[in-house]
Amino acid sequence: MRRNAPIRRTISAALLAIAVVGGTAPAAQADEPGTPASAEDTAQFTGIAQAYLQKRAEAVTALSAELPPSAPEDVSPGLAEVLQADFDALAEQGRVLEGVNGGYSRAEVALLVDQATVSGDTATVEVTEDTKLHYPDPQPDEPAYEEYSLPHTLTYARSLDGTWELTNDQARVDWTGPAPTTQLTQPVDVPAPDSEVEGDKPVAARTEHDGLDMPTEEPDPTSGYNYGNMASYADRHWKRANSDYRVYGNDCTNFISQAMRAGGWGTTSGSAMSRKDNSKWFYASFTWTTSYTWAGAENWYWFANKHSKRTKMLSNVWHMAKADVLQADWKRDGIIDHSMIVTTRTSNEVYLTYHTPSTHNKKLSTIVAQYPRAWWYAHRT
Repeated sequence: MRRNAPIRRTISAALLAIAVVGGTAPAAQADEPGTPASAEDTAQFTGIAQAYLQKRAEAVTALSAELPPSAPEDVSPGLAEVLQADFDALAEQGRVLEGVNGGYSRAEVALLVDQATVSGDTATVEVTEDTKLHYPDPQPDEPAYEEYSLPHTLTYARSLDGTWELTNDQARVDWTGPAPTTQLTQPVDVPAPDSEVEGDKPVAARTEHDGLDMPTEEPDPTSGYNYGNMASYADRHWKRANSDYRVYGNDCTNFISQAMRAGGWGTTSGSAMSRKDNSKWFYASFTWTTSYTWAGAENWYWFANKHSKRTKMLSNVWHMAKADVLQADWKRDGIIDHSMIVTTRTSNEVYLTYHTPSTHNKKLSTIVAQYPRAWWYAHRT
């Protein structure tokens, strides 16, 4: 295999180093259980979190060029220093992406407080951030924005005057997939479940845009599969999981399998005894009665392409069409770590949707620019 060629400019490795966001919060009183926060305190927690996350999201947009981002008010001095470094790096990332594909014009952040507890002079608040990063001048056939859903654990400390300030943000980013663009992280490789040795993969797909306006080959109309249903399933369930299926800790390939099944892929026979067999693909009531190929990215590759021949490999990621699947090998170690599905394809861009973390309509050009060292495997479904 060979290294992929990056498109245009790539984001420097320094910008993608893991950013540990946080200051030192005062210790809660020993053995004191947290109690539900009052409505007044919860309102203050929400206002501080909303202002902070909005500023964080805006740092990666064109607004940062007009007004350099600065740490928000109502945060501790230690956290403010960390956030300023983050915001500067995000602003630079935004400028790079603007040169790659236009970047983002503005950010829209919604916040849901899941739980807020107070223990002494420390508060812990669980929130879910739902953010839309708007694309500049989208055409009628193009998504208007990239969106993601990300849980956070926020820590607050009570000041001497009785008000609260934010001291730490632990964004619960899953490290196995491309992180939200407002988080500076590198994905990690994920060990594949044990299964039969399958040999070497073909050369990874190229990433240079070769001038194709649309894919050279459309999905096979005689296959019996409904590609619209596959993409629509991903559009519906990118954030709210389908209750008919369980959620895995690393859920990306479980999500892809569900979308393929919604589009007509039939499951094979199988049992707990055959779940390690990559020629089997089935879902059952328990993990131990479900095939490894259902939720393991590496295993799914071998079932889809080699054993069932339901997919064929594309030589260039830009040849993908709607409902095609893109897989990533982050460390180039021969083991696939992550799976994504194409939910929209326009004349010059591919938009990807995935779980872990929950992300909808992120541009392929952004992902390739952020992770230029990855090996990519593009499946025509």
